[in-house]
Amino acid sequence: MADAKGRLARVVLGGGALHRVSSLQQADQEQAVRDLAQENEFYLPDHPDMQIVLHLSIQEGRLVLDARDENEQPVQAVLLALGPFKMLIRDYRMLLDSYAGAIAEGREARIQAIDMGRRGLHNEGAELMMKRLEGKVVIDFSTARRLFTLVCALHQKL
Repeated sequence: MADAKGRLARVVLGGGALHRVSSLQQADQEQAVRDLAQENEFYLPDHPDMQIVLHLSIQEGRLVLDARDENEQPVQAVLLALGPFKMLIRDYRMLLDSYAGAIAEGREARIQAIDMGRRGLHNEGAELMMKRLEGKVVIDFSTARRLFTLVCALHQKL
C-alpha cells in the first residue's frame, strides 16, 4: 500500500543481556536499529497512517512486537512463537562466530563466503518474518530483514 504513511518512528529492544554479546553482534544490532530509523515500511492494517514506537522483546518463548503510538500508548501487540525462527537463529549465531574467527585470521575469501551465507540467512529470516506477520503487520522485505537481525540479537540475550 504505497499511500500509507505509517512507519516505525523508533524501535526499543526489551530485556537485558544475560551474557556478553560479541562486538560483531552488538554492531549488527546497532546497525539494524540505525537502518530502521532511516528507512522502513511498517504499519498496522487498522492504523495505516500511525507512526509506531515498536517495543521488541522475547517473553516466555515468544517474540513480542508491542506497537505503541508516539505517546507510548499501547495500540496492538503481536506475539509470535519463536519455534519457526530457532533453526535460522542458531545458524545465524554459528555464522557470526565463524565470521569473527575468519576476521581474526584475516582470511578474506572465507569472510566473503560467510558474508554471502549471512545474507542468505537474512533473506530466509525476512521471508519467514513477513509470512508470520501476514495480516497483522504490513512490512517490506528490508524492514523484515532488519527485524530478523534484532530477533537474533534479542535471542542472544536469553
